[in-house]
Amino acid sequence: VRTWSPCQLRRACASRRACLVARFNFIYAKERLDAEALLRPYVCDMEVVQRLIYAAVVESFHAAKMAFWKIKVSVKDTLALHPSEGVASLEVAALDYIACHKDLYDVCSSVQEVICSMNLNTKLPCPAEVDIAVISSLIRELCCLAFSMQTLIPPLDVAIGVDGEFFDKTMYYRSFDSDFTAPFVAYHVWPALMENGAVIVKGEAVTKK
Repeated sequence: VRTWSPCQLRRACASRRACLVARFNFIYAKERLDAEALLRPYVCDMEVVQRLIYAAVVESFHAAKMAFWKIKVSVKDTLALHPSEGVASLEVAALDYIACHKDLYDVCSSVQEVICSMNLNTKLPCPAEVDIAVISSLIRELCCLAFSMQTLIPPLDVAIGVDGEFFDKTMYYRSFDSDFTAPFVAYHVWPALMENGAVIVKGEAVTKK
């Protein structure tokens, strides 16, 4: 376990945070569109494609957070047996250890968990012949990102939107094909990224009357 001064801890966390936020933005700008292209041969309705990708983001964050919680409990138990001087707390030591040993995370297990969950979810507007595994590359990237975001202090997470909710311009951008006079969200394209309840990256939503 490394020994950090409070100032070093803040700098290291700020640097990792900036990289992870940039990665989140890149996935939205590039890899989300790649996933849309992979789904389009199977799903002709663009709304369905966007709903599926949004669900993949939410499910990936959920699976990664659950995996992270289990690993953190195990790491804290191990570190408690070997206390180190100069470490601010067991919690900080565990987060730093996990951030430096990402191989502790079985991302393939989370990817399969997300795919199974989505394939079995009858509420998703997905044609029966479509296997969500076609976007497994996107899901893998999201799981790895979400897992790493849990090592930050405070951790980052995505907001979970609800169809029909009032459109919040501080949380979402409207999609280009939205009705800009409609006050309610028809469906979500991409979630907002949150830190301690505050929006740090806006998501995208479609508004219709």
